[in-house]
Amino acid sequence: MICALYTLEVTMEDEYTLAVLICGAGAAGLTLAIELARRGVPFRLIEKTDQPFSGSRGKGIQPRTQEVFEDLGILDRVVAAGGTYPRMREYQNDGTYTDRDIAGQDDPTSAEPYHIALMIPQFQTERLMRERLVELGHQVEFGYELAGFEQDEHSVTARLIGPAGEEVVHSRYLIGADGGRSFVRDTLGIDFPGKTLGVRAMVADAALTGLDREVWHQFNNGNMERMLSICPLAGTDLFQIQAAMPRDGEADLSIEGIEAMILERTARNDVKLQSVAWASAYSMNARLADRYKIGRVLLVGDAAHIHPPTGGQGLNTSIQDAYNLGWKLAAVITGAPDRLLDSYESERRPVAESMLGLAAGLLEAAKRGEMRRGREVHQLDIGYPGSPLTLSTSGCVRALLAGDRAPDAPLRGAAGCSRRLFDLFTGPHWSLIGFETERDIIKGRKDLHIHRIGAGCELKDVDGHFRDAYELIPGEWVLVRPDGYVATIVTPDEASVLQAFFAEVGLTGIQ
Repeated sequence: MICALYTLEVTMEDEYTLAVLICGAGAAGLTLAIELARRGVPFRLIEKTDQPFSGSRGKGIQPRTQEVFEDLGILDRVVAAGGTYPRMREYQNDGTYTDRDIAGQDDPTSAEPYHIALMIPQFQTERLMRERLVELGHQVEFGYELAGFEQDEHSVTARLIGPAGEEVVHSRYLIGADGGRSFVRDTLGIDFPGKTLGVRAMVADAALTGLDREVWHQFNNGNMERMLSICPLAGTDLFQIQAAMPRDGEADLSIEGIEAMILERTARNDVKLQSVAWASAYSMNARLADRYKIGRVLLVGDAAHIHPPTGGQGLNTSIQDAYNLGWKLAAVITGAPDRLLDSYESERRPVAESMLGLAAGLLEAAKRGEMRRGREVHQLDIGYPGSPLTLSTSGCVRALLAGDRAPDAPLRGAAGCSRRLFDLFTGPHWSLIGFETERDIIKGRKDLHIHRIGAGCELKDVDGHFRDAYELIPGEWVLVRPDGYVATIVTPDEASVLQAFFAEVGLTGIQ
């Protein structure tokens, strides 16, 4: 478990210390830390263990998470440190095999620039995120543990145990990003219903010989007692070994034990292990927390939901939880109404519920040897149409609606250089984009970037990609949230709608 403390001193009527305490700095905790750090919220980051997580457990980065990483400033580094998924080689009992793509190979489009999953072991992803955090002026302090906490109307009081002993920390909010066995969730007494899926498995990162690195090797597909998968880990010299395990008894995760299992299941004596860098045995579960928030304490990532690994959804869903929460938490800390945080659960819990169903369904298909991953795992179609932060207006019927993911589009600046819509979105701000507008709709304000596209404007939609993706009528404006979702589409006559909405999300004018 990793914990992060963000402390921001303010003067209020009752003069208490504002802070955010994040417990757990896996992918979810680190995402939240980056989101707060780049918004100028100072913090301390503390970690229960002496070293970062060293395994590859979550190795797939879906297209929507790639868009998140582009915004956070690490996508190119992630791509350089990893790679794409290889083809799957399925071996038959007679030693013959067939090769196939593990997922569809769709081409990118102007609206969806990333269309295939990346492979990078989790320890590499988290290393890059920690490095990004350092660039923003912060780092992890290892060897600290959250020992307990209490909350009242104004703050959370937490006890931390570290190398120098015990200390008491007062924070405005506490975030539990501390995994499936969450101490924060258990202390709150939040139920974690679901089920164990009847599959026990092991995963290991190992150096081995006897198999080439061009394909993902799959043995005994569809046999959940003998299934064995050996995948080259992009960006490393290691292979990730995944195998179904007996439900009872101890799993032998030694070099000798894993090598013997490979021999027994493949009848190949040429596969030899040189070392095992990390190994774990686990039972697959599908569980979802009843609540994501009690008072000033919130859950993100595996603390709120756990999925079977089929479909590559868990790590990605966790990152997007924190990406959703980060801007809202920072807004509240700097003056937005506390109720803004209620939208976090109403938006993200239904997403996790849907992902649980998807991953469980893919697991059942895997048991039959029929698992295929399609667009549904890319997470590009996730949206928040029923959110309190989604403002539907009386405009025309169109393909893109408030609550949808905001598409990308190539543009050209008035000075002649190529631009992308995602370039305008990158950063912690909101974006208000006008299409062929003749006048401004609202005065500028802090954390709101206003752009106009069309003849005589700063940006030109040369090939019509923006028009096709957004289907705006000339004169309309689209408001895009900091996390890249459409908040509303309005006409110049609906400026009052924006004024009221901005007050709810903390976008205030400069006096």
